[in-house]
Amino acid sequence: MSLLVKGGTVVGPTGTRVADVLIEGEKIVAVLDPSFSPTITVDEVLDASGKYVIPGGIDAHTHMELPFGGTAASDTFDTGTRAAAYGGTTTIIDFAVQRTGEVVQDGLAAWHAKAEGECHIDYAFHMILGGVDADALKAMDQLVADEGITSFKLFMAYPGVFYSDDGQILRAMQTARENGAMIMMHAENGIAIDVLVQQALAKGQTDPIYHGITRPAALEAEATNRAIALAEVAQDCPLYIVHLSASQALEKVAEARHAGRNVFAETCPQYLYLTLEDQLGAPGFEGAKWVCSTPLRSKHEPHQRDLWKGLRNNELAIVSTDHCPFCMKDQKELGLGDFSKIPNGIGGVEHRVDLVFQGVVDGKLSLERWVETIATTPARMFGLYPQKGIVQPGSDADLVIYDPNGTTRIGVETHHMNMDHSAYEGVEIKGRVGTVVSRGEVIVADGNYHGRKGRGKFLKRGLSSYLM
Repeated sequence: MSLLVKGGTVVGPTGTRVADVLIEGEKIVAVLDPSFSPTITVDEVLDASGKYVIPGGIDAHTHMELPFGGTAASDTFDTGTRAAAYGGTTTIIDFAVQRTGEVVQDGLAAWHAKAEGECHIDYAFHMILGGVDADALKAMDQLVADEGITSFKLFMAYPGVFYSDDGQILRAMQTARENGAMIMMHAENGIAIDVLVQQALAKGQTDPIYHGITRPAALEAEATNRAIALAEVAQDCPLYIVHLSASQALEKVAEARHAGRNVFAETCPQYLYLTLEDQLGAPGFEGAKWVCSTPLRSKHEPHQRDLWKGLRNNELAIVSTDHCPFCMKDQKELGLGDFSKIPNGIGGVEHRVDLVFQGVVDGKLSLERWVETIATTPARMFGLYPQKGIVQPGSDADLVIYDPNGTTRIGVETHHMNMDHSAYEGVEIKGRVGTVVSRGEVIVADGNYHGRKGRGKFLKRGLSSYLM
């Protein structure tokens, strides 16, 4: 099957140009001056005139079917990857889980079983280490060498669930430094947060807004700084801070990066657009929709301004979603009367490409940075480049034809995620995902779905190509 994407403006990390993209089978074989195209015979032509042609989005942080807080994320690998495809994301990197006392390889096998035959788009895994011991450290080497798992997530939060102490973190970082892996860090001081949570509940402060108040920015910054220090002791182990939300934490990342350290960070759309007061502080229990960790930050502080600036100057490398959806009914409602029991997570895998493009419309990002933050840098950071994340010969034919003159209105009635609400209800984006191509196959066109469950492939990843 051959396909020609004709007349569009191809956007990459280094610039834009009007070009035609020739696809044979699952690969891009040429990016051509349009004057060459009349000499080419293909099976199908897609007209991209007046539109952007970008690499398929890579969401490097999702949690499909994640057990959490007595329930599980409401999107399966089937529903979640289908929704991602609608939104222009053609690859996700999800998280396999090992808990204390469990065998790391068993956790990976469990996530393979969840995903195999279910995914509409390509997928890969990071590995959560919830119990760092001698066996887990050996498993890190084996997963890097044999399984294509080259990044490991640790938690400074959630004591009794996923928490690792500084000694465990240091040992994991030392192991990663030797085998070339990336350490991903949930950076919040969970021990101190637990104290604040219990004090709030003792005062009768049970509403969802207290989830944010008891997780102050200072404790995100402290943990971020501590993780950076531990990575330095581990001989500059590559460190990636997940879901960074606070200006103070960003300052610590920026300081390390300016010193030439292999320290990176992502943020998420919820921190660029939503706030403690307007969402978490919604009347009654409504704020539970927006309970996530790290939490939404105050609109009276400069967090959103600083995060956009961080994206512009590459202090923040990537926009991921931390997609971990829960329905209000029977899931978020587990925390009625006790905010600490609300399952943590926001759904957004379908909306990331559009929401970051709104930053281009608003003059906060360039087109090139849009593509870098949603596709190219995730591919480079996590060992998928140049197979993914770029429109060039030899790369997988993962493309989005994006209409900058279209509009997208977000809401529960139109989204495809398995949720009974939308975190962005009523938000209107100036821009629209038109056609989505995954490995040479048109899976979304004109708002209609043409893909199928099980066509997504597992991707064994290499080491990061983004290190200094």
